[in-house]
Amino acid sequence: MSIAKGLAGECRMEAGKTRRFLKRFEDAQAGWKPHEKSMSALQLAAHIVEAPSWCSAIVDADRYDFAATYVPPAWKTRDELLEAHERITEEFAASLEPLGDDHLRATWKFVVGEKVLMELSREAAIRETILNHLIHHRGQLSVYYRLLGIPVPGAYGPSADDPSPM
Repeated sequence: MSIAKGLAGECRMEAGKTRRFLKRFEDAQAGWKPHEKSMSALQLAAHIVEAPSWCSAIVDADRYDFAATYVPPAWKTRDELLEAHERITEEFAASLEPLGDDHLRATWKFVVGEKVLMELSREAAIRETILNHLIHHRGQLSVYYRLLGIPVPGAYGPSADDPSPM
């Protein structure tokens, strides 16, 4: 199996888990934060949704300058999050499928201006800055849900609120 097909498959598996979390998002709790330094529930959910959209920045160029190009998403509701999630997941998979292993093994840089934050293969960048990143933040969202009394869906097995998530 090619690297691209493997990454696209991973993305689609994680997308199903993310979809379960997004379906439980409550618009009425969008502004809630567990701490003043934390993202709001909406900012966190939007960040999870946007992560796969970064794939084109990794596969289409040798570097990405966060300071010069990043614009945060403007979604406001669960329905907007779910619609964007479906679209972005498919765009992520479609952008990977034609790529060869050599392209995905080539070096990519994540920079802020002239400062290099990461320099790694595109394959590793996709795992680190997209897949692992969204999994991390989805875990944070599960804590938000627990604190808000929103039932926490299972991700890699059951949760206290979702005994059979599969």
